[in-house]
Amino acid sequence: MTHNPIRPWRNIERRKCRQIMVGTVPVGGDAPISVQTMTNTPTPDVEATLTQIRAAADAGADIVRVSCPDEDSTAAMKAITSASPVPIVADIHFHYRRGIEAAEGGAACLRINPGNIGSPDRVKEVVSAARNNGCAIRIGVNGGSLERHLLEKYGEPCPDAMVESALDHARILDDLDFHDYKISVKASDMFLAVAAYQQLAEATDAPLHLGITEAGAQRTGTVKSSIGMGNLLWMGIGDTIRVSLSADPVEEVKVGFDMLKSLGLRTRGVNIISCPSCSRQGFDVIATVQTLEERLAHIAEPITLSIIGCVVNGPGEAAMTDLGFTGGGKESGMMYVSGRPDHKLSNADMVEHIVKQVEAKAERLKAQREAETPVPAQ
Repeated sequence: MTHNPIRPWRNIERRKCRQIMVGTVPVGGDAPISVQTMTNTPTPDVEATLTQIRAAADAGADIVRVSCPDEDSTAAMKAITSASPVPIVADIHFHYRRGIEAAEGGAACLRINPGNIGSPDRVKEVVSAARNNGCAIRIGVNGGSLERHLLEKYGEPCPDAMVESALDHARILDDLDFHDYKISVKASDMFLAVAAYQQLAEATDAPLHLGITEAGAQRTGTVKSSIGMGNLLWMGIGDTIRVSLSADPVEEVKVGFDMLKSLGLRTRGVNIISCPSCSRQGFDVIATVQTLEERLAHIAEPITLSIIGCVVNGPGEAAMTDLGFTGGGKESGMMYVSGRPDHKLSNADMVEHIVKQVEAKAERLKAQREAETPVPAQ
């Protein structure tokens, strides 16, 4: 969607796996890597939960997970799933009946943890409910809640234990002729999670849900998740992701898309390339970028924008972006369009002008995309 060609050395060859559907969202195969988050409102509070789901969807979330710890939560699922703009995953722990109720309440996927869901017979009942209601399953292994026999066997959470747990549970689903499942092997220890995912990727053709669980607060959690998940994504591993932050779910979605955009795996929204600024800057770069991020947050079309304070790197960066502004001193700079210098612009008018330029380009891209989208047969 940008004027620049894709360089071969930037391509990531994704791991081949089968595809499943989570509601209307394809996961795995050649589908785009989907971005997920999770609500933190009390699930029985339908309006509060839907408000958070809608905010996450507006930020770009493809799928949202909702916790179902009790009957009041699963009783609210039908109202939530029927009004949600995106497919809902029900997070199930400890009591298998909640999984059955959530599937009947319209959940598009059930997240179950092998370490605490119960006996194979109980799993069988959950699978039956999922099958009958067109519901997928995520086998969610977590380093902090492995089965007791695996901890006794290995002595501590380790990649072998996590992968064995995942594959044992996958075998149960396969034996029940249920294959609409994806798998995660999350841990708060980034090294443990990455090693487990690498091992699992070679052992199954199921789609993989990536995450570094309990990653921490917004800044530290973003860093930890980006290093761990970024390495896996760079290796082509991962079909859907959730960035786990002690922060607003919308921030998880933003970080997830920024991660995928940095690797060229998703292109939603404006990608701003900006300098850290120095004494050469011809305008306040930091304040300008902060303002532009806020003003352009509503743009969904993929657009690259460079904001560079001076002419040292400005023209070169602008040559590789859809739109760009480079400071030139004397309270003005140069506006670039499609990589070429186009017109001079005063610093005072810069923000408003750039916002209008980006919005106009987004409208053109949207019209082009809609024109190229086949009309479904009646």
